[in-house]
Amino acid sequence: MLAPTVFNDVDGSYRGGDMEVHKDDFTNYSTFSLWDTYRTAHPLLTLTNPQRVEDMISSLLAFNDQSGALPVWNMWGNETDMMIGYHAVPVIVEAYLKGVKMDAKRALNACVATARRGSYRGIGHFVRKGYVPAQESESVSKTLEYAYDDWCISVMARQMGEDEIAEEFFKRSQNYKNIFKNGFFQPKDSNGNFLENFDPKLYTEHITESNGWQYRFAVQQDVGAMVELMGGSDAFEAALDSMFTLNSEPTDSLPIFSTGMIGQYVQGNEPSHHIAYLYNFIDKPEKSAKLVSTIINSQYSNTIGGLCGNEDCGQMSAWYVMSALGFYPVDPVSLEYALGLPLFERASIKLDGEKVFRVIKRGDGEQPIEYFLNGERLETPFIKWSDIVGGGELVFVVD
Repeated sequence: MLAPTVFNDVDGSYRGGDMEVHKDDFTNYSTFSLWDTYRTAHPLLTLTNPQRVEDMISSLLAFNDQSGALPVWNMWGNETDMMIGYHAVPVIVEAYLKGVKMDAKRALNACVATARRGSYRGIGHFVRKGYVPAQESESVSKTLEYAYDDWCISVMARQMGEDEIAEEFFKRSQNYKNIFKNGFFQPKDSNGNFLENFDPKLYTEHITESNGWQYRFAVQQDVGAMVELMGGSDAFEAALDSMFTLNSEPTDSLPIFSTGMIGQYVQGNEPSHHIAYLYNFIDKPEKSAKLVSTIINSQYSNTIGGLCGNEDCGQMSAWYVMSALGFYPVDPVSLEYALGLPLFERASIKLDGEKVFRVIKRGDGEQPIEYFLNGERLETPFIKWSDIVGGGELVFVVD
């Protein structure tokens, strides 16, 4: 709840991305740590503070108008160009799909224009070659994250009836497949050759603040296809199991952001945050529930060092809040939530219109047996946004 931060004077005036003073009819926000917060912090805000989200979207679009692109990571009204991707896109698209008031055409145009900047950080190569070549730093991560953002654009365009744009960006969103080899996403040179001696445990310039293990599962938008790439459900389960059991050796060189580690999983940095929930996609929700419970109880505490990594403007805590409620947005724009295990016997979310969504845990164990939504048994470990915003009751029966 500390970020994004209000960035205007008491009369509403603020200095924009063009360094000129502006005064609009919305509260202007800055400090968007979007590489981190698109994953959980913004999806949480659309549940708990939708009125603020409307102003946040207006702020992102105003910054686009003033500076020529949506922000990557802005602070004090300025672009810092920290981190990668164009993750204002999923924030905007998720809000649009959830009915947050905005000028949809203007928003889509901003997303498209930002994603078509051919000279910016390998985007031109990504479009022409189908991947970002290794000569560009963080090439593996950029390929995967551009693909996700492009998926979001395609979803919004399709919803708006802009089929030509939808097809363009859906095709781009499939580029992640072009750098997959032997179970991992790996760097390619500009001639299309995979680099030799790839070691997924190493932290290299090809992957952003992570290693090959942590980006192995960075296809939130297309988990079913990722499962098939890895050889099917059994192979995918084995890969996930290995992720959480392959411990680092004392001789391994670990960077400062590799904290909160469980095997190669890193709760202290964002690219890992959805991975514990992926067992749900192969009908093994009990494994997700156990891991989520382990992470909640081992990586968070009410002490000065109570977070296992950089808070990153709300993302680390938002993961905890959503996971404690028992559900998590693996792909925020899917409007679908994977179920985990609630921390409390009862929790309630107050929604607009005096509606309330309640989560109830029945039993003392850590393994869900059944799920019930408004009295109806769920056949799969997922719920939808529409299940929540109408108010109701989600019951976990655990053993």
